[in-house]
Amino acid sequence: MTRLSAHIGYLYADVPLADRLAAAARDGFTAVEHPGPYEIPAAEMRRRLDDLGLGFSQITSGMGREGEKGLACLKGREAEFRAGFDRALDYAQAIGCPYLHPMAGVVTGGWLDAGEVYRANLGWALEHCEGTGVRLLVEAITIPGYYMGTLRAAAELQDGFARRFDLLFDSYHAAVLGEDPAAWVAANADRIGHVHIADHPGRHEPGTGRIDFSALLSALAGAGYGGAIGFEYIPSIPRAESARFLSRWKRLLPGASSLSTGVTE
Repeated sequence: MTRLSAHIGYLYADVPLADRLAAAARDGFTAVEHPGPYEIPAAEMRRRLDDLGLGFSQITSGMGREGEKGLACLKGREAEFRAGFDRALDYAQAIGCPYLHPMAGVVTGGWLDAGEVYRANLGWALEHCEGTGVRLLVEAITIPGYYMGTLRAAAELQDGFARRFDLLFDSYHAAVLGEDPAAWVAANADRIGHVHIADHPGRHEPGTGRIDFSALLSALAGAGYGGAIGFEYIPSIPRAESARFLSRWKRLLPGASSLSTGVTE
């Protein structure tokens, strides 16, 4: 069943991390995600998730220093990357999180070296995930200098690794790249393990920009997509109004008709 996942790094940022879980459940989300939830010990996180009926859909393996946006491609930081990955993998297994996202990072020079480091770190990470039930995600992100900057490059890398990892498809980044999100999903749904939702321009709630989300949802439904859909947007309106669109989304998503969103239109 498709889970609607609240990115609690973006949403509910005005309350402590532990309180964001309950807020997401109240608004009708059935999962949450966060790049670094470690302030809540894994055993406590698992208990809170179980009590609220939430899943944890994806976690990153370390963001590095401010502005680095990951470590996977940074030469000379391999030991730091691997230590962060081990920590994230242990945490993901403990809380039942199916996906781990080793973010590539922002390159300031030496793109050839960065590519070699990135592929080596991904290969190492894939080996460490074997037998754990956790899969990797790779995402095309349009931050200036981010190593994995296009959907084409992400798909080529995925094929180069015999599709041993899945893609994280982000509607906002796809639109920034000039792609039609619905058309790209329709043509590449078998590559996708996780979806992020935000409108473009602005990266705010669906309906605040130009993306055709009805078409995107139809493409996901037509492909039989059953993974999580993560809401990773910058809120621009009060939370009660921002969450209201969930009641419309659940009718369009495969397997989502049984979700209780707790909001009305």
